[in-house]
Amino acid sequence: MAVEVAGAAGNVAGSVLQPLVFDPLRRLQQGTGGPGEGAVIDDRQRLWVAVDGMGGDHAPGPILEGCLRAVALLPLRIRFVAESDRLQRAVRELGLQDDLDDALARGLIQLVPSGPSVGMQEEATVVRRKRDASINLAMDLVKRGEAMAVYSAGNSGAVMASAIFRLGRLAGIDRPAIGALFPTKDPEQQVLVLDVGANMDCKPEWLLQFALLGSIYSRDVLQVKQPRVGLVNIGEEECKGNDLCLRTFPLLTAEPRLRFAGNCEGRDILSGDFDVVVCDGYTGNVLLKFLESVGGVLLDVLRAELPRGRRGKVGSAFLRSNLVRIKKRLDHAEHGGALLLGVDGICVIGHGSSKALSVLSALRLAHSAASHGVMEDLHALGAVVVD
Repeated sequence: MAVEVAGAAGNVAGSVLQPLVFDPLRRLQQGTGGPGEGAVIDDRQRLWVAVDGMGGDHAPGPILEGCLRAVALLPLRIRFVAESDRLQRAVRELGLQDDLDDALARGLIQLVPSGPSVGMQEEATVVRRKRDASINLAMDLVKRGEAMAVYSAGNSGAVMASAIFRLGRLAGIDRPAIGALFPTKDPEQQVLVLDVGANMDCKPEWLLQFALLGSIYSRDVLQVKQPRVGLVNIGEEECKGNDLCLRTFPLLTAEPRLRFAGNCEGRDILSGDFDVVVCDGYTGNVLLKFLESVGGVLLDVLRAELPRGRRGKVGSAFLRSNLVRIKKRLDHAEHGGALLLGVDGICVIGHGSSKALSVLSALRLAHSAASHGVMEDLHALGAVVVD
């Protein structure tokens, strides 16, 4: 049964979850750094993170480059899992040898050799055959307690399948969900939307579990004291919606651990009135892909409306930096990674095209989740659900 669930979920994730990326500390992406950026790091406070060095379209070079930046800026140590020969070639090509030698000498990075990796186009269940693949070895490091979190920009379906096989699901959680942070009209607030593609068809009990998972993540990692939870629907009234919504609404209303704020229409998702929004993976993925298009369309409209000639060029020059920031706020591909919630470990899934900056952002996210004790609260949630 576990093989069937992981295989089905993994294959779905692999086909629809690109890109699935977000970064709650978005100031890093905007070029303004973050709290304590540049401060001296106490090595005693560093946390180990396992990185799938072979995951991604450009791996392993840009993945390693992002890791080298991360250990210089964040209180992290990284166990970098990769095929030795391919890694050595990438290090030479990118001129990373000196930085890598320094990080190795200081104990900030440890290289872990792996077997043949999982290709971006392979079936998710290939992780069962390629036991020494980098993603599997990285998951094993978390399972054995040798890393606090795992990051991979590889085949999304394989990452999800490996997480289910190697880490297992949390007690009381039927299906893991993938969450993405959407921007809101408030630049300082984002809304966590889940599921965005891992489970096409859902049961009401699963949406309740997604709400609990998302609420804990929003509270612990995003520091929202009482996250407001919404249910994606076509109307605000309790009587609106399809069978799934009608059956889920009373479950969310009756759950004392949630601050359920009611139905959330499509126009309200980005309003700032909700901190967590739940839906089935089909709906969530449609929302995600729609949002991905908004930034580009908005820029095209603005370009078309700007005056022609010299006056238009001057206006464009003044607006350029503002337009770029707008696009970054709306474009998920500008950010680092999505958190896989519901597995027994912190797992961040990066976009397949991730390069150094995206890796750095995703590792910041992984550190934030690990350092805020989110897994302790998720384990406690599982114990309550089981009881």
